[in-house]
Amino acid sequence: MATVNLADAKAHLSELVDRVEAGESVDITRRGKPVARLAAISRPRKPVDVGRLRALTDSLPPQAESAADLVRAMRDSDRY
Repeated sequence: MATVNLADAKAHLSELVDRVEAGESVDITRRGKPVARLAAISRPRKPVDVGRLRALTDSLPPQAESAADLVRAMRDSDRY
C-alpha cells in the first residue's frame, strides 16, 4: 500500500485513481498522519446477454463505408 501526502495527492489525483483501478490502495496523509484511504470499489459485473447483443447488431443497418474510410474521414476533417 502506497502512502502519499495531501499536497501530492491533490497534484496527482488522476494518477492515483489509475493506480487504485489497477488494484493498489493509497493512504493519504496530512502532516504525516493518515487521514484517508483510496481503494477500489467492488462492482458486480453483469453478464452480457449474447442473444440480445446479437439481436441488436442484426437490427442495425449495414454501414455504407468501411471502418477504415470512416476513421480516415474523421481524422482528416479534424485537422487544423
